Amino acid sequence: MTSSDLKTAPAVAPDFRFTGHETFPCRYAWLPKAAENLRQNPDLFADENGAMVTLGVGKNMVRAIRFWVDATGVAEPKPGGGLEITALGSDILGHDGFDPYLEDIRTLWLLHWKLSTSVQQPLFGWHYMLNYWHRPDFTRTEVLHALQREVERLGRRISAVTLDHHFTTFLHTYLPTRGGKGVVLEENLDCPLTELAFVQKVGERTTADSNRREPIYAFRVEDKPEISPELFVFCLNDFWSGRHRTEQTLPFREVAVGEAGPGQVFKLPEAAIRDRLETIGQTSDGLFDYQESSALAQVVRLKNPSASRLLRRVYEA
Repeated sequence: MTSSDLKTAPAVAPDFRFTGHETFPCRYAWLPKAAENLRQNPDLFADENGAMVTLGVGKNMVRAIRFWVDATGVAEPKPGGGLEITALGSDILGHDGFDPYLEDIRTLWLLHWKLSTSVQQPLFGWHYMLNYWHRPDFTRTEVLHALQREVERLGRRISAVTLDHHFTTFLHTYLPTRGGKGVVLEENLDCPLTELAFVQKVGERTTADSNRREPIYAFRVEDKPEISPELFVFCLNDFWSGRHRTEQTLPFREVAVGEAGPGQVFKLPEAAIRDRLETIGQTSDGLFDYQESSALAQVVRLKNPSASRLLRRVYEA
């Protein structure tokens, strides 16, 4: 593996998150249960012992649930401490929410988007694997070596054990663990994003440093019809508002391969992105327009829509 296998990262690093998940991927019941209890008690996670009783889990899982409701944008820190439900969390998981039990595949893709696109505190493994890993496949050894080089370049002191746990959590968010006979273990069925088949095991190969065989993984790079046109519009607007707030236009390349753009986060081929953009005037109800010539291809934001309005369009389509 060469130094070019991981793209050069930004010179100024955000406040990356490496820990907090306690090595637990998010589980199906956690977000709905946390949202319900946070509505009643915003100080739920201030008392870990009380949260253990309320949520019916151990202390490490309490900490993991707190991490995931924050990382997915379901809740956020409130002034004075504690967490409060966000508009997004309420719209999706509220009493009359669009998908209170995470039964809609579009919700799972939306949660994946939120996990992968934080501006202030991005999850380190998600950020680098989605934006800076450009080989068609990867193994655990290759990734851990690359990530270790990155944390050293950033001047961070992160142990090899912490990086291993973080990458394992990333991997098991999308890929269930299997037993010796290839049977999915019951305890690992709890992470909803495994339904996306976003990361797939594609084979095995021998590692150069240990001379042992290990699994090869790859992202599923193809158009994904379950990411509906309305969901794509929501995420494009979220990307625009979070990272290009003052811009009226964005080049096609920024949407397709820009850091934390829809193309990178969803692993969509450029042709599929272009197909989506060519009809975005209609699918966005006139909020966006796509302009392409021999010299320039760009998206224009004609209005500044509310996120709640765009989210409603996702579920009403």
